[in-house]
Amino acid sequence: MECKTIDKTVLHQTLTHTRQTLLDGRNEENIWPGRLSSSPLATAVAVFALYQVDRERYQSFIESGLRWLAASQQADGSWGDAEQLDSGNLSTTLLCYAAFCGINRQSFEAVIKNAENRICTHAGGMQPEQICEAVYRVYGKDRTFAIPILTMCALAGVQGTNGWRFIKPLPFELAALPRGLFRWLKLNVVSYALPALIAMGQVKFHFDRPANPIARLLRMYFKGPTLQRLETIQPVNGGFLEATPLTSFVVMSLAAMGLKEHPVVLKGVEFITRSMRSNGSWPIDTNLSTWLTNLSVSALLQPGCEQTLWPSEKKTICDWYLAQQFRCIHPYTGASPGGWGWTNLPGSVPDADDTAGALVALHTLGVRDENVMDAVRAGIEWLLKLQNSDGGVPTFCRGWGRLDFDRSCPDITAHAITAWYLWHDEILDLKLQKKMKRAVRRALIYLSAGQCSDGSWLPLWFGNPSSPQKTNPVYGTAKVLCALGLLNDSPQCRQMSEKGIAFLLAVQNDDAGWGSKKGAVSTIEETALAINALMGFETPAVKETVDRGLLWLIEHTRQGTYFPTAPIGLYFAKLWYAERLYPIIFSLQAIQRVS
Repeated sequence: MECKTIDKTVLHQTLTHTRQTLLDGRNEENIWPGRLSSSPLATAVAVFALYQVDRERYQSFIESGLRWLAASQQADGSWGDAEQLDSGNLSTTLLCYAAFCGINRQSFEAVIKNAENRICTHAGGMQPEQICEAVYRVYGKDRTFAIPILTMCALAGVQGTNGWRFIKPLPFELAALPRGLFRWLKLNVVSYALPALIAMGQVKFHFDRPANPIARLLRMYFKGPTLQRLETIQPVNGGFLEATPLTSFVVMSLAAMGLKEHPVVLKGVEFITRSMRSNGSWPIDTNLSTWLTNLSVSALLQPGCEQTLWPSEKKTICDWYLAQQFRCIHPYTGASPGGWGWTNLPGSVPDADDTAGALVALHTLGVRDENVMDAVRAGIEWLLKLQNSDGGVPTFCRGWGRLDFDRSCPDITAHAITAWYLWHDEILDLKLQKKMKRAVRRALIYLSAGQCSDGSWLPLWFGNPSSPQKTNPVYGTAKVLCALGLLNDSPQCRQMSEKGIAFLLAVQNDDAGWGSKKGAVSTIEETALAINALMGFETPAVKETVDRGLLWLIEHTRQGTYFPTAPIGLYFAKLWYAERLYPIIFSLQAIQRVS
């Protein structure tokens, strides 16, 4: 395909428009809160939780949510995770169906019938055992989301009078164990599941007690202590992990047990009602302000690009970062001090991607006072301690690598490499420098072992709902190549880079854009990510590919004035989301590299 010449005036206009659109996305604190897509799943569980607590008091919230859900049902009777942006799935469809059945069956007969037909197609029928088997099939051995789904179905009466016996019990009594024991057993991941473990485990026990008398007595004994534990780990604003689904599952479970006035329920309801949008919907999380600010700062202040933030603005953002760093052991997860979470709100917990992102952003902002350097050293130490034995970096905690919380991930590992590389020469502590060098060597070994045969890497928290395996090798490969581009002075890095570049070149679509793989619908996000990654490797083949992709990007963003979103983000329990700022940020990164 012949490549048209890029008009430099058009390119400059696109850059100017895109940059200004991103700058306009700031709030009064010079921070980027973004806007997550509204979620049918979050909306369904929120309205049902409020219904369980007090149907009359929260009637307006419930009715608005149901109306929004009815309007967002897809033609085949299903619902997807992100408002009409992805195809329907069994989990979300079941939860929406349960909400309508449990709250107002008469007024939404057509909606319920269409959903029932779709569920039958997925599960093979509407019997409790069929629904349970279908849900367990989706999530395999991971019960952390399968059981909440089935619990809401049971509470809504979807599974009849004997539906509880098909729901597997959760050992909520584990929550009474000392946190230090989790660390000793390398089960730090348990800390992140405590709200669901306690609430879902107790509501199952409440309605369906085990036949074994010893198990009954044991769980009866631990009801009180584990509820107290739940109360102590609840954030001050009531939202567990800032997540409407998790908070709603906890609230509906306790309310169904007759604990409608329990402090956890009262605070949870405040969070849920405060999180509703004016159109009657809820997002899956409040916002990703730290993550988006990390990305925005790095995009706006790329080396060699026009400076778009005043020194006073940089200092304001820098101070904000210092205020968001966790300086003590986290009360919920027990994580060590030094990390950053995905948002500045109370429900956030520290994670590797946002800690690496904050370190990169702080380096880019250029402020080097004593407070900044202290925060940087603490962040680097936190990230170093998180590195798994395989050399990769997990999201939240070291562990056995069996769940998303503690499993090493290529794109997060690449992000950590970038942070360590950028700060290496500015950290005067020789011991810490040696630790960073060793960590980078181990991380490169992990990336080499994890590179797929086609040259790609698979990310953990990003995917594509239209691809067969729901993965997104374009995102993962682009992120790793950006890190390797900094280190491309060794045979190992060059070999990995060459294979990664070949993959991105091979999967460019015929329309010159990129999707998650060859033939997948091209998106602004994935096209921009691929261009940005390839720009670090100048060859004739790369230049031709980049020029074609850039023309696609200019056309499909209408010269930087139009940024439709794609649901490439994966949240906890593999829930899809789209974020308003992703196409803007990624486009700016790509266009600035070319300009």
